[in-house]
Amino acid sequence: MVLGLSVHAFTLLHVAISLIAIGAGIIFFIAVSRGRWPGTVNAVFLAFTILTSATGFLFPPKPIGPPHIFGAVSLVLLAVALYALYGARLGGGWRRVYLATTLIAQWLNMVVLVVQSYQKIPALHALAPTGGEPAVLLSQTAVLIAVAAAAWMTLRRRA
Repeated sequence: MVLGLSVHAFTLLHVAISLIAIGAGIIFFIAVSRGRWPGTVNAVFLAFTILTSATGFLFPPKPIGPPHIFGAVSLVLLAVALYALYGARLGGGWRRVYLATTLIAQWLNMVVLVVQSYQKIPALHALAPTGGEPAVLLSQTAVLIAVAAAAWMTLRRRA
């Protein structure tokens, strides 16, 4: 049991939170790249990205591994992002700090999405049963290129 839910139900909740975070992040960064700042979408993105990292630590104990490291790094990045947004009010270079830290947090979530998809979705798992096959590398490369493009599109704009 995790937070009064079976591990299966908690896993479904965690996945839903993660997908909302990723979707809101995609919408947010598309809007920012077009010169808009959607406050509500940004709030949803931040809240659910923090929740997905935090809830990842609530699963039954396992040895420390990549999920723990990704979660810890993401939470540190998001703490900096929260300071940039609320403490520094995106003044000066803090807008770029905010965008860079949140883009990296988005990338980490998307890396986990790709890895988990190849582990849990039968058709994808058949393509890459060990997780080290070219299909996984191609998928991760596509995610990296997409996030790098988003970074270029958002960070090149002036505040």
